[in-house]
Amino acid sequence: MTGFIIAPDPGCARLTRRVTGVDQTGTEVEQNVVEERPLTIYLNAQEIVTAMTIGDYPEYLALGFLRNQGMLEGAGAVTRIDYDAELDVVVVRTDHATDHEEKLKKKTRTSGCAVGTVFGDMMEGLEGLSLPKAEMRTSWLYALAAQINTTPSLYLSAGAIHGTVLCHRDQPLVYMEDVGRHNAVDKISGWMLQEGARADDKMLYTTGRLTSEMVIKCAHMGIPVLASRSGFTAWGVEIAQQVGLTLIGRLRGKRFQCLAGAERIIWDADLDAIKDEPKRSGRKGSA
Repeated sequence: MTGFIIAPDPGCARLTRRVTGVDQTGTEVEQNVVEERPLTIYLNAQEIVTAMTIGDYPEYLALGFLRNQGMLEGAGAVTRIDYDAELDVVVVRTDHATDHEEKLKKKTRTSGCAVGTVFGDMMEGLEGLSLPKAEMRTSWLYALAAQINTTPSLYLSAGAIHGTVLCHRDQPLVYMEDVGRHNAVDKISGWMLQEGARADDKMLYTTGRLTSEMVIKCAHMGIPVLASRSGFTAWGVEIAQQVGLTLIGRLRGKRFQCLAGAERIIWDADLDAIKDEPKRSGRKGSA
């Protein structure tokens, strides 16, 4: 397969706004800045959450959020997803009644840069979880990083946004962006659920930090490998080790670090053929 199934659309006028300001010399400049919009998610008749998002793929975001929160368990099949663009509301309907009043009482504000929210016990459902014994070749890893980092995106054109990419071997498949990395992951989760996509042979690549929330979402989705240009949190590493997830961070040029699940890696790349990036100055270990 070649090309993306879903790729970023940095030219979409609805996703950014042109703003005029000045630079460090006082010269007038124009800059595209990313839009933020509230999106309220309902599960049947119950309001669940209002998320701040750039506003693309609202159906995938709602479906993926509910899936990753465990709120679709026992709900039966998803029968319909209704999106009202004027009200910025998505309603996910299932063939069984749902009631998450108790779960909604326990809310955790995560480290997501757009203030992610997790309802209930963050570790719920991870007990006894064992992720598939997939392989990850370093040649795939470098090929993915090179293609993803040069793909036109809001991340490159406007900044202030995170990208997450679903990959198979050395091929990026679905590239989602949002102001919060958790939203981008939820969009991919919703796409996978709606399309019936396999998870056991996939990898997630993200531009954001490898936090506990990112690791938990990836594990719940059944994806065995998570990689990023950015760094790790200690709890993210601990959870990855617990569930057997391969966690690769600081992927820049030919350099990377794997702090969990290294047994999946096959070291087949010729490092002499990989173009390196200059090391960043400043504090050692900065993200």
